[in-house]
Amino acid sequence: MFGFLKKDKPVDRAPDAAKPSWSERLKAGLAKTRAALTTPLSELFSRAKIDDELLEELEATLLMADCGVEATQWLLDQLKAKVKKEKLEAPAQLRAALIDLMTELLKPLEAPLEVGAHKPFIIMIAGVNGAGKTTSIGKLAKQFQKEGRSVLLAAGDTFRAAAREQLAEWGRRNDVTVVSQESGDPAAVVFDAISAARARGVDIVMADTAGRLPTQLHLMEEIAKVRRVIQKAEPSGPHEVLLVLDANIGQNAIAQVKAFDKAIHVTGLIVTKLDGTAKGGVLAAIARQCPKPVRFIGVGEGIDDLQPFKARAFVEALFGA
Repeated sequence: MFGFLKKDKPVDRAPDAAKPSWSERLKAGLAKTRAALTTPLSELFSRAKIDDELLEELEATLLMADCGVEATQWLLDQLKAKVKKEKLEAPAQLRAALIDLMTELLKPLEAPLEVGAHKPFIIMIAGVNGAGKTTSIGKLAKQFQKEGRSVLLAAGDTFRAAAREQLAEWGRRNDVTVVSQESGDPAAVVFDAISAARARGVDIVMADTAGRLPTQLHLMEEIAKVRRVIQKAEPSGPHEVLLVLDANIGQNAIAQVKAFDKAIHVTGLIVTKLDGTAKGGVLAAIARQCPKPVRFIGVGEGIDDLQPFKARAFVEALFGA
C-alpha cells in the first residue's frame, strides 16, 4: 500500500542569531582543500623566479588537491602561455593568474537550476549510499518552499527502510507530503507520486532513488527503469536528473558521473561534503573529463549549507582570495 505521510504543523522557531554569510561559510568549508593548496603555493610563489622546478612543484600540488591530470595539464599549459605572453617574472604574479584560469576552467559548470518550465517539475535524484542524497533532497525542498513553490517527495529508495524514514523526517520538518511504500517497486512509488502531484497542482516532485554503486550493473538498470517510468507518467520528464557526489571520494567521482550518465542521462550535479575533504579540486577534474552543470555545492549540515555553485566565489574561497 502506498502511504501519504501526514504533514505535521510547522513548529514556530525563534529567529536564528546572525549567521555567517554564504561566502564566509564557503571559505570555512573549503579550509582543508585551501590548506592543501595555499601552504605549498605560498612557498612556491615566494621564490625568486619562475622556473621549471617551480612549475613541476605546482603541478604536484594541483594533483594532490585532486584537480586531475587533464585539468592540471591545462592549467599549467595556460600558465606557461601567460608567463610568456605577459612576460611574467615574479612567482607572486602566478597566484592571480592561477585564480583567473581556475575560474575560467570552472565557469562552464556554473548553471543554476531553473524549475519553472513544467508543472509538476520532476527531479530525479541519484547517487551512491552515503553521498548525502536524502539530506540534499530535504535541503532543496526547504529552498524551493522559500521560493514559494509547493513540493512533493517520492521515497523511491524502497530497499532501505532507513532511507524512507530519513526522507519522512525531512518531510515532517519541512511540512512536505512524502509518498512512500514499505516494500515493492520504486518505479511504482515514483509513478504514484507524479500522479498525486498532478492532481494536487504541486509545483515540484523530487524522486529519491536507491543508492547504487556504478559497478552494480543490474542494480543500475533498476534506476534506469525509474527514469523510463517517469517518462511514461510524464513524457516531458524527468526535467532534471541530479547526481549527488561526495567530494571525499576525489577522482572516483569521475567514474560515478560517467556510469550514472550512461544509465540515466545526468543533467546536473550536487557536490556535497566539500568541508570534509582536502580534495575540493575534483571540480576541476570534472570540468575537463566529464563536464556537467554543478547545480549545488554543500559545505555543512545546516539547511542553508547547500547553495548554487558560483565559479568565482568557489575559486576565491579555495585560494583564500
